[in-house]
Amino acid sequence: MANQGPWGGGGNGGGDDGDRDKRPGNRPWGQEQPPKGPQRPGPGGQQMPEIEELMKKGQERLRVLMGGGGGGGNQNGPRRPAGGGFSLNRTHFVIGGLVALGLWTFSSFYRVQTNEQSVEFLFGRAIAVGTEGLNFAPWPVVTAEVIPVTNERVTEIGTGAAGASDSGLMLTRDQNIVEMEYQVVWNINDPQKYLFNLADPTDTIRAVAESSMRDIIARSELAPILNRDRGAIGNDLQESVQRTLDAYQSGINVIRVNLDRADPPSEVIDAFREVQAAQQQRDTLEKEADAYANRVLAQARGDAAQTLEQAEGYRAEVINTAQGEAARFNSIYEEYVKAPEVTRRRMYLETMEGVLGGVEKIIIGDGLASGEGQGSGVVPYLPLDQLRRSGGNTNSTGGNN
Repeated sequence: MANQGPWGGGGNGGGDDGDRDKRPGNRPWGQEQPPKGPQRPGPGGQQMPEIEELMKKGQERLRVLMGGGGGGGNQNGPRRPAGGGFSLNRTHFVIGGLVALGLWTFSSFYRVQTNEQSVEFLFGRAIAVGTEGLNFAPWPVVTAEVIPVTNERVTEIGTGAAGASDSGLMLTRDQNIVEMEYQVVWNINDPQKYLFNLADPTDTIRAVAESSMRDIIARSELAPILNRDRGAIGNDLQESVQRTLDAYQSGINVIRVNLDRADPPSEVIDAFREVQAAQQQRDTLEKEADAYANRVLAQARGDAAQTLEQAEGYRAEVINTAQGEAARFNSIYEEYVKAPEVTRRRMYLETMEGVLGGVEKIIIGDGLASGEGQGSGVVPYLPLDQLRRSGGNTNSTGGNN
């Protein structure tokens, strides 16, 4: 094999001068004759592999893998200098373009889950809201930010929340201090407004909830807050916070408010409990007094009603009796006018019957008293009534003995 120079030309060793004269003096690299073998003589007469041939084989294999033609005997393609560095060709640009296209495609497609929504930006300006599934945003012209919208987020406000020891201390209408601890549970209903209108959503919700709670507590008294009005306070707070956030166009939906604790401050809680106990005792005594007053009043009203009913009955009885006597007198008078003697005698007999009817008496006839009958005119008197009473008493005494 003839020794070749670094640019494929003939060397000083072996070779036909005629063949060497037939080559053009300045041929392009692709038209030079390929070497006769994979090795050339190196220093000292030893053979070493041709770097150019190795690079060529690698390019041909890569071309075959990419779907292009190529073979070991194809010498018509462009050929780079044997001793030069690595150079780019069309295949490299194609591969680079495919890789860049794949990276661009990977960066432009994104997936939105069921609980998420996305906001697409054109040079920083919101242009669309992505829905569930696979979405396309041509990067870098259009970018997207995916936000979980249905997940519940909790913002805690109160004495032990956010490192603020006095954020839960509030003043009531009756000049008492109460410690409040509560939670605002919320999610996102408009991701575009949420991203653009709020710099710090958590701090905004905390500030709005604290302000609304102070307003509600300032309009309430301490006792209802501690006992029966917790549910109403939570509902009022939810409505107030939602109304304020809607005015801010925050894109936030308040799901519920959890009122964890409402107690007096720890420094005065013992005294407060004593006051509560005294108030409960006062309420108990007041209820007992009211019950006694109601019972006595009801009894007095009942007695008064009974007296009035009795008076009304007596009045009606007297009136009816008088009217009956008057009617009886009028009827007797009418009969007296018709037969005065008969009526007078009948009235006398009825009167005497009424007078003597209940009296024990003994009647002696006129003939016996005047002596016209048998005897001497002296009638022996026997106290029959007394003897009858004496006999009855004796019998009753004997019976008792």
